[in-house]
Amino acid sequence: MRSKQVKLSVFLVFATLGLAEVCFGPGGWMVGSTSAQDSNKQDPRASTSLAGAVAAQKAAKADAAITSTPAKNDTRQEHAMEGDQLTPKSAAAFEPDWKRPYQQYQSVGKDLVLLPFPNLGPGDIPPVDLYRYGGPGASSYASVADVANFEEFYRRLSEQKPRVMARWKEYLDLRYSFTGKVDPEVTMSRGKHIPVGPVVRLPKGINSWEDYDKLSLQEIYEKELFPEGFRPLSHPLQTTGHMLFPKLWLKSHPEDERFDVDFDIPEQYIPEFPPPLFLTTRPDLGDVSQGCEITEANFHRLFDGILTPEQLKGLEKMVIKSNTSWFNQTQHRLTRLPSQGIACFDCHVNGHTNAAIEMDPGVRPTLARPRLDTPSLRGNHVMQLYSLKRSIRSLDHFAEVEEYFDGDVGLAQQIGGREFNKGTTNVMGDINAIIAFPPAPKLDRLGRLNPAKATESELRGEKLFFGKAKCNECHMAPFYLDDRMHDLKLEEFYRGRAEGWAKTFSLRGIKDSPPYFHDGRLPTLEDTVEFFNLVLQLKLARDEKKDLVAFLRTL
Repeated sequence: MRSKQVKLSVFLVFATLGLAEVCFGPGGWMVGSTSAQDSNKQDPRASTSLAGAVAAQKAAKADAAITSTPAKNDTRQEHAMEGDQLTPKSAAAFEPDWKRPYQQYQSVGKDLVLLPFPNLGPGDIPPVDLYRYGGPGASSYASVADVANFEEFYRRLSEQKPRVMARWKEYLDLRYSFTGKVDPEVTMSRGKHIPVGPVVRLPKGINSWEDYDKLSLQEIYEKELFPEGFRPLSHPLQTTGHMLFPKLWLKSHPEDERFDVDFDIPEQYIPEFPPPLFLTTRPDLGDVSQGCEITEANFHRLFDGILTPEQLKGLEKMVIKSNTSWFNQTQHRLTRLPSQGIACFDCHVNGHTNAAIEMDPGVRPTLARPRLDTPSLRGNHVMQLYSLKRSIRSLDHFAEVEEYFDGDVGLAQQIGGREFNKGTTNVMGDINAIIAFPPAPKLDRLGRLNPAKATESELRGEKLFFGKAKCNECHMAPFYLDDRMHDLKLEEFYRGRAEGWAKTFSLRGIKDSPPYFHDGRLPTLEDTVEFFNLVLQLKLARDEKKDLVAFLRTL
């Protein structure tokens, strides 16, 4: 009886330590006194101590693995002792005949479809037509050490800036004819007159947009007739990239001026500043910004008594500046003096946009990253997809990505570490979720035109939108989006890198947010209609295009 009690007590101790198998499993020394004695006789390494028991069991299993006969076709290397590794080492599978003529596969090299990306560092001047280049880059990572000596970096980039901008202006003149023409009657929500186009230049050999109706896709490709202004537009200095603010913003915030490059789109083709802000929760108040740019200094005065305490906290975080990859206090910066960083509302002014550009965080290498025209936050509450390539998956995640925007966690730690925890981004999502679309007085409750308020041209445009022009296949009423991604396969029209899938953006309030398309390559609504008329080969008549533009302005 006493012997059984002792055994039970010892077992409970070992079970607590998670070693019951050692005690009672195969080869365990407490299976029975006779078995334990026999085991000790067979293996002198065994011990009645805990360490001895563990060692004995490991040794027995290792011996069994080593002495066991391998399968006839087993060519794997001899296993290491159990516990030294989780899985046996083995070579990765490989298919030598892996290349296939996949639909969008593009070969890279001299005289092939694409040129290989040049090996460039931050501030080096890249080709203006980066869409012609492809393949992998040198690395996905950046580091503060990329700027080894700030004073030398500053001197080199500031001295080359005039040459960079002259070269870029020459390229833009090849793409566009910026006339500065605006509509004398139609304005954005606060009163700025909207730009009129098209301003994209036609290539040599094409006398009018209607000439494209006579050409096949193959002819356009082979004769290089796809307009340069319809092709991807890169950052003016792609090797540094990052946030670049228009002059209209810099007049109020000169501390954000960069020493390496300037903004490139004329003022007539960007949104009004500051824009109005409308809330889904208080439509009765109209423009709750009261004509002000919302900042850390005035947000509480403007919104106390309108927002909930949690929403106020979220708005506070949207207007407080934080470090970004190139706006910070380290040597890895593009401002002459150390920067306090950038706030969400510095680009998304009053929940809208000032047309500042960035680069998509979800693509590498840097030379392949799409330029992004800052999207409006208006109507984010009806969306399920965010960012061009769906690299942002929710309103809360939107705030997390915006903190650094380059998607480089290593660089982020070097410039100051993360400042926003999950609780912070949650409340930022709360304010993001109530930023409303601007009023559209000609639309009814289902987002369609009210015939009593619309002109004949607008009504004809609506019919085209939901019919011949096929716009509603991606932009459905009432929000004029489908929350999907689409691939326009523009590489079928010209020799250039496939752009891949991109999210559908809402068309509500579209007259307030030129330029258009994700990279701002289409300065006006007229350019946008001509682009899709060509890409979708709709063959709309000239008057039909005018009617379609008239309808888009009502949204």
